[in-house]
Amino acid sequence: MHFLDQAKIYVRSGAGGPGAVSFRREKFIEYGGPDGGNGGKGGDIVFEAVAGLNTLIDFRYTQHFRAPRGKGGAGSNRTGAGGEDLVIKVPVGTQVLSEDKETVLLDFTAPGQRHVFLRGGDGGRGNASYKTSTNRAPRQHGTGWPYEEAWVWLRLKLLADAGLVGLPNAGKSTFINAVTNAKAKVGDYPFTTVRPQLGVVTRHAREFVIADIPGLIEGAADGAGIGDRFLGHIERCRVLLHLIDASGEDPVEAYHIVREELDAYGAGLADKPQVLALNKIDAVDEKTLTKLRKKLEKAADGEDVLLLSGAAGTGVEAVLDRLVEAIGPLEEASPDGEDGGEASEWSPI
Repeated sequence: MHFLDQAKIYVRSGAGGPGAVSFRREKFIEYGGPDGGNGGKGGDIVFEAVAGLNTLIDFRYTQHFRAPRGKGGAGSNRTGAGGEDLVIKVPVGTQVLSEDKETVLLDFTAPGQRHVFLRGGDGGRGNASYKTSTNRAPRQHGTGWPYEEAWVWLRLKLLADAGLVGLPNAGKSTFINAVTNAKAKVGDYPFTTVRPQLGVVTRHAREFVIADIPGLIEGAADGAGIGDRFLGHIERCRVLLHLIDASGEDPVEAYHIVREELDAYGAGLADKPQVLALNKIDAVDEKTLTKLRKKLEKAADGEDVLLLSGAAGTGVEAVLDRLVEAIGPLEEASPDGEDGGEASEWSPI
């Protein structure tokens, strides 16, 4: 499945149906009178968050969503049928933004969340509702209230407990492959990872989700490289795992570059709890590793630096234990989070 985290769509609610102009014509009834019914209400545009999906790829092929309009009223005071609501299903973590991307209109953070985004128009009045003591045979009727429409952006921010950050080739993909069932691409060249990866870690009889985003470079917060677009996917992480290549040219400078980019991006990324780890320790000798660790701890204001080799599996358990500790206790599931219904095939509508 291809990954897509942004999509622009057009949504339109249904217009209200027109009221009817009708008069009673019944045998043995001398004076009939108006009996035109009201029109039906148009369908609403409803967004709903569903579990089990982490991409907006379906919205690449379907960009226009229109709810049906209400049916017209009829004689015998019959109200027109209302248009069905159009439910647009989106992944958990999706935000609905205005067309200029400046305003967050809806934010879905839990499965089962539903919000009416555009309300359908009310049905028009039939001529029966216009009858008065002085207007016994009205012929006017309401045409129904118009629909609402909008162009909006859908932006997906993956929901993960821990996020991996670091320069390209810091070993993030190797690490996530080692601790989860993810199949992230690994290669000896920058930007091997071009889209976020999610994996589920099982540790000490509990599970948590870890997210890997493309590597950051200097100036990423200003658009350099490809990591700046995906920083939003770790905004909701509880803890960041900062991996630094011990075999790199200047690991301390690499640490400062990533921290500066997180601070420049904002959204509280620089203030999140951080687990700092020197990766690829099997590629350097012990004496060099000791010096690097001391320099890095000093640069990180005394923060503990873990030693790790994702490829060899060295130090992985200690890093996972630190992540579990930083993530904290599991949140209790909301009783409304599951509907208890049968699973069905997902589609945008």
